[in-house]
Amino acid sequence: MFEPWLIAPISAALSILVGLYFYRYINKQDSGTEKMREICDAIREGSRAFLRREYKILAIFVVIVGTLIGIFLPQPVWTNANPIQNLSLTLAYMFGAFCSALAGYFGMEVATKANAKAAYAARSGLNKAFPVGFRGGAVMGLAVVGFSLLGISLVYAVTGMPEDMEVPPVLAFSFGASALALFAKAGGGIYTKTADISADLVGKVELGIPEDDPRNPAVIADNVGDNVGDCAGMGADLADSYIASTVATMILGVALGKTEIALLFTGIGIIASIIGALTLRIGAKGNPGKALNMGTYITCILFLAMTFAAVYYLNYPLQLWGAALVGLTAGIIIGTTSDYFTSEDKKPVAKTAESAKTGAATTIITGFSYGLQSAFPPLIGIGAASAVAYYLCAPLGAGYALFGVSLAAVGMLSIVGMIIANDAYGPIVDNARGIAEQAGLGEEVIRVTDQLDAAGNTAKAITKGFAIGAAGLTVIALLAAFQEIATKAGHSVIFDVMNPLVLMGALIGVGMPAVFSAMLMLGVGRNAERMIAEIRRQFREIPGLREGKPGAKPDYAKCVDIATTGALRELLPASVLVIVVTLMVGFVGGIPALGGYLAGSIFSGLLLALLMANAGGLWDNAKKLIETGVHGGKGSEAHKAAVVGDTVGDPFKDTAGPSLNTMITVMSLVASLFAALIIQYNLLGMLGL
Repeated sequence: MFEPWLIAPISAALSILVGLYFYRYINKQDSGTEKMREICDAIREGSRAFLRREYKILAIFVVIVGTLIGIFLPQPVWTNANPIQNLSLTLAYMFGAFCSALAGYFGMEVATKANAKAAYAARSGLNKAFPVGFRGGAVMGLAVVGFSLLGISLVYAVTGMPEDMEVPPVLAFSFGASALALFAKAGGGIYTKTADISADLVGKVELGIPEDDPRNPAVIADNVGDNVGDCAGMGADLADSYIASTVATMILGVALGKTEIALLFTGIGIIASIIGALTLRIGAKGNPGKALNMGTYITCILFLAMTFAAVYYLNYPLQLWGAALVGLTAGIIIGTTSDYFTSEDKKPVAKTAESAKTGAATTIITGFSYGLQSAFPPLIGIGAASAVAYYLCAPLGAGYALFGVSLAAVGMLSIVGMIIANDAYGPIVDNARGIAEQAGLGEEVIRVTDQLDAAGNTAKAITKGFAIGAAGLTVIALLAAFQEIATKAGHSVIFDVMNPLVLMGALIGVGMPAVFSAMLMLGVGRNAERMIAEIRRQFREIPGLREGKPGAKPDYAKCVDIATTGALRELLPASVLVIVVTLMVGFVGGIPALGGYLAGSIFSGLLLALLMANAGGLWDNAKKLIETGVHGGKGSEAHKAAVVGDTVGDPFKDTAGPSLNTMITVMSLVASLFAALIIQYNLLGMLGL
């Protein structure tokens, strides 16, 4: 008899094959003039160099942590540990990290090819350039979900969900993917914002030259940053939530005999994403933004129709499908909210642009205030989705209520292949616009790439809102999984805030996202200072560079090296701190403190992530709105103030904000992995307190 969960590996393999088909399509497109190929090669080589150096460092980290897992989990080797079980967790953890790295590298590789090809295709019009940009992004989306779900399926096929293990191997797989995603998003975010801030402050504000002017020594580093931050980093971020929500649902489903439903739903989600990607088209005078949204809507409708048919055919309770429907609906609403607060044609961006007429201070105050407002509707949406899914499934019996919440997370993330495709489209067409300007393709080509880029900015804002909402439901599901694992290990979890240990943990947890964000943004600031000094030096010391005289070429490689070295130096302390503090809270305060710690970090992490992602996108688009000619246009005082606002928002929206999603996921996974060990060895418990 055909097992329903086998849809997951079959659809994952199909996703990879369709991704390869799109990859071949991209390869067949013309890369353009010699100048365009030269720029594209520089971006690709810089991106590869960064990932090579980052992955070398992360390989050491993965080996060290994998060894520690093998020694301590699920039982320390000096006890009556089963060496096969310990080895299976180590291998699953390393395999998760490998799958995450492979998806990120594969997607980034095609993104650095598609940018020049999309720019050259723009010579023939919007309808020729759009499919190149979108299909380049689709390779990323299909690779991420394909490798992620194939990895989960293989681990599950080999190990299952052993009843005699407190920690199932699929959880270790999820931790491997999440830990690598944390480093990838933090490192890529620091890199991209170092280059972006430096290029903007010296180029736009100090010298008044265009954004992608080839005279600017940081312009290639800025293009590289789009790929390592927005492609490899954002892909790893969403893959992390995708894997974690699936694994949490599998863990909660064991006691109910419903382990396979998470794999069934995610497998169907991939099929819906593939169909949505294959059917996406645009006319010669079409709207790229509407096309991207239409692709998402088609994917959602297909997913809901196919999952309903599967639930009906397999005689599952209809409430389980309803929970997935609730999650998917909440994701769309949260994304729409982000669109309202970050789109150029909506009130918040228009008011922020208007405030720039009175200076940078009012720009920052207005944008920050709207950012605070923007966090409220999604938080209501996450809470409402959790409550509806909970009460919808509660009548089915004990354990089904929390299982419903986890299915809502799976429902929201089921179409993540299409969501990542839309997100990766953004940096591809952003780079295409830069290459068109640097290669001198003319105003008409730049106009077409501007249209593509405008849709990409909105798509990225919606994706960030969707990613944060998905992370919110995912960590709630992980919190339930942590409760399940701790109970199985012999310690019930009760979140009583009057318990001093719970309160202590909650207060530490509330503070962790703020500390983590501060470390990342300070890292961006320190790295940007180094690059700004280098850009100024080159403009000062290279004869004729500022005037653009023939033969006066900037040293792009030096800025790429500064961004790379600094990003790798800054990402490790913040990322390691997250894991170390989580373990310290657990081993000192025990399960009650750890439960409070996770709850506190979820609440403050979601608030800060939404605030920073939306405020950053709002400042960015307020600047772009002024660049269209309103309030004085480019070079005006309002424009300079808006650039400052955008510069403040850069590490908000592309470094700290998105990294918080992964941070709270990693904390939850670490807590679940070490729950049984913490119960045995927590300090206050051993002292009888």
